[in-house]
Amino acid sequence: MASHPGAALRFLLLVTGLHAGLLQQGEHQNLVTEDVTVVEGEVAIISCRVKNSDDSVIQLLNPNRQTIYFRDVRPLKDSRFQLVNFSSNELRVSLSNVTLEDEGRYLCQVYTDPPQEAFTTITVLVPPHNLVIDVQKDTYVEGEEVEMNCTALASKPAAAIRWFKGNKELTAVKTDVEPMEERMFRVRSQLVLTAKREDDGIPIVCLVDHPAVKDLQTQQYLEVQYKPLVSVSVKYPQGLTREGETLELVCSATGKPSPERVLWQRVDDDLPEHVLILGDNLLFGNLNKTDNGTYRCEASNSVGSASADYTLFVYDHPTTLPPPTTTTTTTTTTTTPFIIPDASATTEPAVHDTRAGDETPLVVDHAVIGGVVAVVVFAMLCLLIILGRYFARHKGTYFTHEAKGADDAADADTAIINAEGGQNSCEEKKEYFI
Repeated sequence: MASHPGAALRFLLLVTGLHAGLLQQGEHQNLVTEDVTVVEGEVAIISCRVKNSDDSVIQLLNPNRQTIYFRDVRPLKDSRFQLVNFSSNELRVSLSNVTLEDEGRYLCQVYTDPPQEAFTTITVLVPPHNLVIDVQKDTYVEGEEVEMNCTALASKPAAAIRWFKGNKELTAVKTDVEPMEERMFRVRSQLVLTAKREDDGIPIVCLVDHPAVKDLQTQQYLEVQYKPLVSVSVKYPQGLTREGETLELVCSATGKPSPERVLWQRVDDDLPEHVLILGDNLLFGNLNKTDNGTYRCEASNSVGSASADYTLFVYDHPTTLPPPTTTTTTTTTTTTPFIIPDASATTEPAVHDTRAGDETPLVVDHAVIGGVVAVVVFAMLCLLIILGRYFARHKGTYFTHEAKGADDAADADTAIINAEGGQNSCEEKKEYFI
């Protein structure tokens, strides 16, 4: 089969072009470069490597197409570029004190036929500078709103700002990113929180996340003023408060600033005359039931005032009955005394003792038990006497009942007829008298 001359020529050209394209692609893959990321001020290493060396000439050019190195010769008069390694298959150059102006695409060339080219990109990172926290004022009062602003200047790329209070991360209200010259950014983050007394002396930390720097942070300590925190405790006694004993109450007050004064008072009444105020303590020298009531300790400072109450209940002094004695004589008489129990011991309501950790135990007074037993015995004796008199009275009525109605009779027969009991009784009585 004959072929057309033009078609054969086109086929030859197509095969030749395809071979040249494959050769160029294979030869291009023979030159290897790597992109470089470096922090401003540090050293960047630029490398041009040839996989299959054929002693070709390697050169390195900057983004402005100026030759930095031709083989091992540096035509560019920039001493920051230094030769690290030169061989038949590699050209390695270092660039010290990198700046933003050094950022860009660098060209590696190998003089083959045709020439081979490959690009390596240098990216320069700029860490944020002048990380600062701005606050409205130095001291806050508990409950006030605190506004803080943290600013990171001149960073590339834009920095990410995080907030912490102690070890707890907080959420910013808003964050603004503002572009600056030379492809840098300024970042400003705002934090708003409410001042609390537990925040006093706690650092508020502004932390920056950036690929060019680690652990870059600044902090601002909060100073919070708050009104006093007041509590009342018992110095002694440790048990129940009883009549005749001594009681000392201690008022503890903490605040910022420190409380200016501590005031003791009795709620709804005046302090007893025998009570002494010793600094922040209240001393009862000889307790009695008139001391019962609520006592209040109040402390104040420039922020405000607070108070704590203590409810006092004075218990009876414990009593012990003497052991019983028995006297033996020829005639033994036993008398059970009638003892009236102490009304205060049974009618007073139970009052909760406000001292922390004290529980009121159940106290059984032997005098009260003896009084109850005496009352029961006395009531039984009275009941026996009443029953005895009742039976004795009815017995006399029975013996004199037959003569009822005979006082006005003229003779015995008439008296019998008039007596109670009817005609039958009359006949019986007649017969009795006969």
